[in-house]
Amino acid sequence: MLLSDWLRWVFHAVTTARLRSLLTALGISIGIAAVTLLTSIGEGVRVYLMDSFSQFGTRIIAVTPGKTTTAGIAGLLTTIRPLSLADATQLQKLPHVDAVVPVIQGTAKIEAGKYSRDTDVIGVGPDMDRAWRFNVAQGRFLPQGELENSRYFAVIGSRVKEELFRSSNALGSYVRVGGTRFRVIGVMESKGQLLGFDLDDAIYIPADLAMQMFNKESLMEIDVVFRETTTSEEMRERVKALLIRRHGDEDFTLFTQEDMLSTLDKIMSILKMSVGALGGVALVVGGVGVLTIMTTALKERTAEIGLLRAIGCTREQILWMFLGEAVLLSAMGGLLGLGMVAVLIVTLNTFAPGLPISLQPSYMLASLALSCGVGLAAGISPAMNAAALDPIEALRAE
Repeated sequence: MLLSDWLRWVFHAVTTARLRSLLTALGISIGIAAVTLLTSIGEGVRVYLMDSFSQFGTRIIAVTPGKTTTAGIAGLLTTIRPLSLADATQLQKLPHVDAVVPVIQGTAKIEAGKYSRDTDVIGVGPDMDRAWRFNVAQGRFLPQGELENSRYFAVIGSRVKEELFRSSNALGSYVRVGGTRFRVIGVMESKGQLLGFDLDDAIYIPADLAMQMFNKESLMEIDVVFRETTTSEEMRERVKALLIRRHGDEDFTLFTQEDMLSTLDKIMSILKMSVGALGGVALVVGGVGVLTIMTTALKERTAEIGLLRAIGCTREQILWMFLGEAVLLSAMGGLLGLGMVAVLIVTLNTFAPGLPISLQPSYMLASLALSCGVGLAAGISPAMNAAALDPIEALRAE
């Protein structure tokens, strides 16, 4: 049998019962659309989160109080020494350190004139804007060189400025934060939201004043930003050695930005594949539909198979005819499913432009290959049964 004859037979078998073939392909298309769309959304969320966390830079080591590992009864919480501003000062003196940011966070009422609102108060050091890659839109950030005995200066987020000062100039004005008066010296550029946290709805004050305001003895975190002249692992060891000398024990935990991004990437990749697997349930249902149609086609064309065998077709040729029909049906379903995905993405981008979707050509090709694979798997059993028919008995089926 020539290849052209094989293609003509397969195409004719699919187009003879057009409605049945269309319904079968539709079952595959729903599964392909579900897998492709869910995987694309999962990839879009992964890329969005990776980009969001990467905006703070990758050369950051975060130091938090307490040890995350369990060490028995000896590791009591009371033995943990708090992270202090003195620790931050000493970390600044390490080689290759570019910036050190002590961090403490809380919530307080902010008042300016007749307006007031409850918002996040973040106590930081003067290097925060440079370390976290935040830009000041108006004025300046907290004065350099002040970690202790700081002046009562504040820098407000863009949303806080809009809510409290409206269209008037905020620079030089005074706000009351938790009952304490601060002078506004800067307004930050808009940064948007990160994991539901509005980075613009915050006010930044010196860390030592925030510790007094919230009556805290320990910093929540110290961020160490290092230069490209060293590696993350080397800088980690330097920070660890210094803090052990100061605390007498490893009562702190170090997180590198690389570790956090790598862990986040793994978690989101697993989540993406899990969500895609849920969509694969619809694809399995479509494969069952192909198996059902091919089994029905085998019973309807038993005499035709007997005639083909009588004029010289081999078992292998019969096998490949039925497999070709199953794969063609599934490929049609795959193309239809990708078309459905394209329409859905255009619709989502129109009505929900903020939804992160990352549809890549490799995903589309993989989905099409997956649909063909499902058709091939579903068509094996009917194809083998067709090839195994006795030609004489098959002719009698007429």
